[in-house]
Amino acid sequence: MKKIKYLLIICCTSSLAQIQTPQSSPKASINQTVGLTEVKIEYSRPAIRGRIIMGDLVPFGEIWRTGANANTIISFSDDVKVGGKSLKAGKYSIFSRPGISMWEVFFYTQYDNWNLPDKWDTDNVAAVVEIKTQKLKQIKEHFTVAIDNLSNQGATIDFEWENTKISIPLEVPTDEKTMASINMVMRGKPTARDYYAAAIYFRESGRDLQKAKKWISTAIDMDGGKYWMYRQQALILAELNEKEAAILASKNSLKLAEKAGNKDYIRLNNKSIVEWSN
Repeated sequence: MKKIKYLLIICCTSSLAQIQTPQSSPKASINQTVGLTEVKIEYSRPAIRGRIIMGDLVPFGEIWRTGANANTIISFSDDVKVGGKSLKAGKYSIFSRPGISMWEVFFYTQYDNWNLPDKWDTDNVAAVVEIKTQKLKQIKEHFTVAIDNLSNQGATIDFEWENTKISIPLEVPTDEKTMASINMVMRGKPTARDYYAAAIYFRESGRDLQKAKKWISTAIDMDGGKYWMYRQQALILAELNEKEAAILASKNSLKLAEKAGNKDYIRLNNKSIVEWSN
């Protein structure tokens, strides 16, 4: 009886087992914060495998799913601009019409279908951009999507395959969101960290340096002064051309950095002191 049960278990297990093989176009995903905006891309990565891609496997002048298998999908946590065109926060399929020297790229609101829509609906096109092609120096075997050239204000969405590349400029509302945050917090009860962060942002974005000077001083007074705070104070004062005050702040930063054993800040402060003393 036990032998019969054992054989039944083996048979049942064998009937449920499935062969596992790698996908010819493996899935990939990108999660990237651009400024304060979350960008996610999900796509599949077909390979060349000895084939001619552009103009053959991917015909010129025809709409392409921009990848393989399920649609390539992109999502944004905020309203953005792609190639200068406004695009609401949300999720989109990316379709394209490749050409020899230029691609049209479509951000399509229907994203839950497989491959191209059964019927192309222009009402579902949230944005379409025209992007010039670039020639790659080295062959890209697998279709690749990347978010590159990052800054606080944007990035590029890059598509590469075979010897072709396109880069779509992406603009994000970092400044708008940051200023809204600063204004809201400053109307309440800002902490030393808030004053510090606001002062840095004003300096880095080329805003009111006198206000940045006041905020960094307040942060130092509230928190007792840290070497990184004095460093930012020195940079703000230097940009205001208050060199003597900048040197003093840099010396304060240097002294605390030496105590903390932070070699980077020691080097930066020593360099600035020499520069501002001349």
